[in-house]
Amino acid sequence: MTDGTKLSARIWLPADAATRPVPALLEYLPYRKGDWTAPRDAQRHPWYAAHGYGSVRVDLRGSGDSEGVMTDEYSVTELADGVEVINWLARQEWCTGAVGMFGISWGGFNSLQLAALAPEPLKAIVTVCSTDDRYADDVHYFGGAVLGIDMAAWATTMLAFTARPPDPTRVGPAWREMWQQRLDSAEPYLDKWLAHQERDSYWRRGSVCEDYASIGAAVLAVGGWADPYRNTVFRLLENLSAPVKGIVGPWSHQYPDRDLEPGPAIGFLQETLRWWDRWLKGDPNGVEDDPALRVWMQDSVRPATRYAQRPGRWIGERTWPSPDVRTDRYPLVEMICAAVVAGRVTVAAPQHTGIDAGRYFPFGNPSDLPPDQRAEDGRSVCFDTVPLDSAVEMLGVATLTLRLTATAAANVIVRICDVAPDGSSTLVTRGCLDLLSRAGMDTATPVIPGEAMDVEVPLAAMARAFPVGHRLRVAISNSYWPWVWPHGVGSELSLEPAAGMLQLPCRALDQPGEPVAFEPPEQSEPLAVVRHGKGSGGPEREVCHEPASGRWTLSVDPNYGGSRTYPDGLDYHEQARETYSIVADDPLSAVATARWQIGLVREDWDVRIDAAATMTADATHFVTEHRLACTYNGDNVLVKTWRQRIPRTSC
Repeated sequence: MTDGTKLSARIWLPADAATRPVPALLEYLPYRKGDWTAPRDAQRHPWYAAHGYGSVRVDLRGSGDSEGVMTDEYSVTELADGVEVINWLARQEWCTGAVGMFGISWGGFNSLQLAALAPEPLKAIVTVCSTDDRYADDVHYFGGAVLGIDMAAWATTMLAFTARPPDPTRVGPAWREMWQQRLDSAEPYLDKWLAHQERDSYWRRGSVCEDYASIGAAVLAVGGWADPYRNTVFRLLENLSAPVKGIVGPWSHQYPDRDLEPGPAIGFLQETLRWWDRWLKGDPNGVEDDPALRVWMQDSVRPATRYAQRPGRWIGERTWPSPDVRTDRYPLVEMICAAVVAGRVTVAAPQHTGIDAGRYFPFGNPSDLPPDQRAEDGRSVCFDTVPLDSAVEMLGVATLTLRLTATAAANVIVRICDVAPDGSSTLVTRGCLDLLSRAGMDTATPVIPGEAMDVEVPLAAMARAFPVGHRLRVAISNSYWPWVWPHGVGSELSLEPAAGMLQLPCRALDQPGEPVAFEPPEQSEPLAVVRHGKGSGGPEREVCHEPASGRWTLSVDPNYGGSRTYPDGLDYHEQARETYSIVADDPLSAVATARWQIGLVREDWDVRIDAAATMTADATHFVTEHRLACTYNGDNVLVKTWRQRIPRTSC
């Protein structure tokens, strides 16, 4: 880099690239190409090289085997480095000068952000499970409300991850000094995130929705119906002027070619190859004539925490927004609600409403998805349609407009469920609005007790078929733990159903859409990794209720990969556990904890990392506590603690 820092890369090339230059493809991540993402990298980078590309995996500054330190997600330095990397790739003798970029999650984020910076060689990107709006769609805030789930947990993950050392087998004796530099600079990201509770300049930087016109590279945007970032695909289709296509399948927070639930997987690498061939090699293969949006229309299913294969079918929309999708309006007053008294409905959900929300980031594990919602529905106020006398298909974003009063600041959570004739309730989509954010996410507007407010709650995009005889249910609550951190004072909502309107994106059933077909998945030969079991060995997801105290506790093993031995002899161990606890009638009882334990071991090299965090709140402040401890060959290298009180400004 310009400042002399060296970033570590691995490059896969066609055998004849020295005499027949090829375009470069870049994946740019903090997750360690030498071990953590190595199995996933082996599935795709050699495949791209075998199909005529130089495929490049770079560790971000301060991660893996790269020098320097990381200070936050998507920092100015990270993006400046990324521009330098792209320009460096374009200058290599084996490269034609054309560069593409791809990634999932973090790599999808910075692909979009670097495309917005528009380095000249970057001609096309593939962004998977990512966001164009860092405040609206990430692990920090949900509808203006602080996320309880993943906010502290992901910050703890990153505290542990950034404390991992370089590998001495690759960087040599300098590893110890590089590691010490990382440890000396270690700081919890959580405190930074909580210091920005409105959508201020901190979040706007890196949110490409601030200036869609800045993106000139061709964008293939991919999402999954089980992933929280799926709205991004629809916003990019509606707002980009550059060439753009969208694909949304049934998938979790994973690449669509991986054999992970829910399926079916697709030939994703082949699909991206068509994208690269068109925009990096100028091959007139017709990708620009593909439907603007290809989606997996999901059939109705019974509620379950896993689906090996999600029933449904592929459909294509020639344009998006589509003329075949209309907005149908369902007045709440015409729906069935047993809680209406004198034309109003009181919403006062217990604090543990949301305990059956499922994982925020489904990762393809057996307990990720939301179970039957009947218990959640019983803790909420529900409005039901009569049983449908004709089938309905929905595609797009639903909204619910409400007129309400509140006794204090509160969150409004809306779920749409598919209720079968036997009463089982399957979650379809959900949304949230912090009433302090009702005038915009960039400011906090006080709630005046008893004053009427007209609000709109947008829900996550969906593609869902509702069969004859089923009912649509709108469930409304003012609690959703642990997804949403409660306000410091309990509040009741009073709704006026006569002023409430559900707006649904209904797709015309007589329109088959454009034909869509994908090839079966292809990948390179898998890396010879020996796995020693996933997770901590305890339950992946467990809910406990103490009736005497009224406390509910959710314990989660995120189950990212467990322990494994790599072909180079590295034994990598990890265990993680998150807990979320709350008392049903006390919003100030909320506690979120997270702990990561990581080991990297060779014969004469043994590094252990232990990172833990606790997040609580009183009526005026969030309180965070962190601890990071590291050892080398049994000797303490670092023990560091932090404690912060951060004012509650919007949440």
